[in-house]
Amino acid sequence: MTASPDAGSPDAGHRRALSPALILGVLGVVYGDIGTSPLYALKASVLHFAADGVERWEVLGLLSLIFWSLILTVTIKYVVFVLRADNRGEGGILALMALAQRCARTERGRWLVALVGMAGACLFFGDGIITPAISVLSAVEGLKIVSPAFEEAVIPLSLVILFALFLVQYRGTGSMGAIFGPVCALWFASIGLLGLIEIVREPEVLVALSPTYAIHFCYVYRLAAFIAMGSVVLAVTGAEALYADMGHFGKRPIQFAWMSFVLPALALNYFGQGALLLSTPEALENPFFLLAPEWLRLPLVVLATAATIIASQAMISGAYSIARQCVQLGFSPRLEVRHTSVTEEGQIYLPQVNFALLIGVVILVMEFRNSDSLAAAYGIAVTGTFLCTSTLAILVFRRQFHWSLPLTLGVFTPLLALDAVFFIANVLKIPDGGYVPLVLGAILMLLMTTWYRGRQLLFARFRQDSLPLKSFLARLPQSRTIRVPGIAVFMTGQADYVPGALLHNLKHNKVLHERVLFVTVLNEDVPQVGPDRRREVQELGAGIHRVILRYGFQESPNIPRELEGLREIGVPFDTMQSSYFLGRETLVQAVVPKMSRWRQWLFTLMSRNAVPATEFFRIPSDRVVELGVRVAI
Repeated sequence: MTASPDAGSPDAGHRRALSPALILGVLGVVYGDIGTSPLYALKASVLHFAADGVERWEVLGLLSLIFWSLILTVTIKYVVFVLRADNRGEGGILALMALAQRCARTERGRWLVALVGMAGACLFFGDGIITPAISVLSAVEGLKIVSPAFEEAVIPLSLVILFALFLVQYRGTGSMGAIFGPVCALWFASIGLLGLIEIVREPEVLVALSPTYAIHFCYVYRLAAFIAMGSVVLAVTGAEALYADMGHFGKRPIQFAWMSFVLPALALNYFGQGALLLSTPEALENPFFLLAPEWLRLPLVVLATAATIIASQAMISGAYSIARQCVQLGFSPRLEVRHTSVTEEGQIYLPQVNFALLIGVVILVMEFRNSDSLAAAYGIAVTGTFLCTSTLAILVFRRQFHWSLPLTLGVFTPLLALDAVFFIANVLKIPDGGYVPLVLGAILMLLMTTWYRGRQLLFARFRQDSLPLKSFLARLPQSRTIRVPGIAVFMTGQADYVPGALLHNLKHNKVLHERVLFVTVLNEDVPQVGPDRRREVQELGAGIHRVILRYGFQESPNIPRELEGLREIGVPFDTMQSSYFLGRETLVQAVVPKMSRWRQWLFTLMSRNAVPATEFFRIPSDRVVELGVRVAI
């Protein structure tokens, strides 16, 4: 398989004209997560040093650390560099992994790259569970600032909001998307204005724009400053969304929105919170909501709740996309995919993923009960994904973009070192909640590697036990096999071998249909496959054709629709005259097993619970014949 010349090039991304509607869309989808970080990031950072009161230089040092984290991690790493590494216009950890695999020179290298990509995807799912919990909790906690009487209502109200959010996912994001952008634009304008007002009252806070305050803070506190970095990183949570959502909006709108609107609004709000702490240290209780005058706090809680719902929605939708990519890339069993839009391929709903996310979010809210406690769990998921992205980016920029080694190391070594500092600082929080994304990631990693390895062994066994297609076709004219009317579609994962379902059909029914289609679905390491490359048809014999259908990792297969298109190239196909023959494997342990007993049990369990091929490939269930086969691995 070869990639198109422009795949993964710095200029291969979408070039779209900037428009107000497009910028609003970017604000609503891309920046919802990072836009709600001011609710908790500075507060969580300052709390490390609040036992004996917070001094002015400590506030200025932490502000400087937050500001320069935004500059280095978000602006320089993602906006300037990583957005260049698009996979035919698409971004995200798995798109980057697919791009990096092309740079790997050995099979072992490809496997190591896949492991890094899987680790990043697993941590992203952890992020997808923690984001709704911490975001909604931090917003609803603003009610305690409005009135202490609301304190007992925070958990129940948060759960009601989260249940409602997950229960409406089946409707799709199209209807909700129309209000996402304007609400987020109002949110960024509001938090920026509130911060600016406080800065005007305490302009001395702007000295923290100098990195010397961050350096001095780290020099004085050393280990304590290192620990505080675990909370400082909360200011850049959501940075991965810049890259993951590139395919929806293109690189330029994301860059423009960040530099012209989002970064200034975030910086103004953080410095406004810092100015408030300088003048009113007791505001540490909740510096974000105390920025607002008393009459504005309840409306601000409502706006913050809306913004956190949008941020949560973006992460939930991202989890759906990553889950589908895992299926297409062979890291996960088939999952049910429902399309919620007749025009947008990317608008999907996965019931199993939605239910798992809901259960995880509810457990987190009930267990941790406040946003400060959840902050420890949040950081390690985000920073782990940062590390995986930086590691893959080094390989892509060095080999795909042909950067010199000194240039590659000069750009990415400092960024990777900062990611490592963030990650190690959060490792120290494992006993306080950081274990949550690690345990979840480890479980998902075990499932993914088991599925990937099991499928490899399964395909190897098929190739070993199956009859080569050329041999079968050579013997067919002399076999006097009876040909009966109709069209038989044999689904096979091995295009060069006879499907087991066909051999079983011949053995038991002693007939072969007049027209036979051997259909193989190939998943490529690109987001979408163009119409010109979708179908590859080859005539193998009288009435026998091989059909290879190619799909990208962001596409859902639809076999009947593609087969109906064969009539355009002169291959007769009638849905009402067709029967689909599928093999259903029963896994048994080989004499010399290639997998441990417990892992084989896990692979068998995953296989049994995978969505049936008929549903995944959208094959009419009343036209399917399944033939069982025992496979020893």
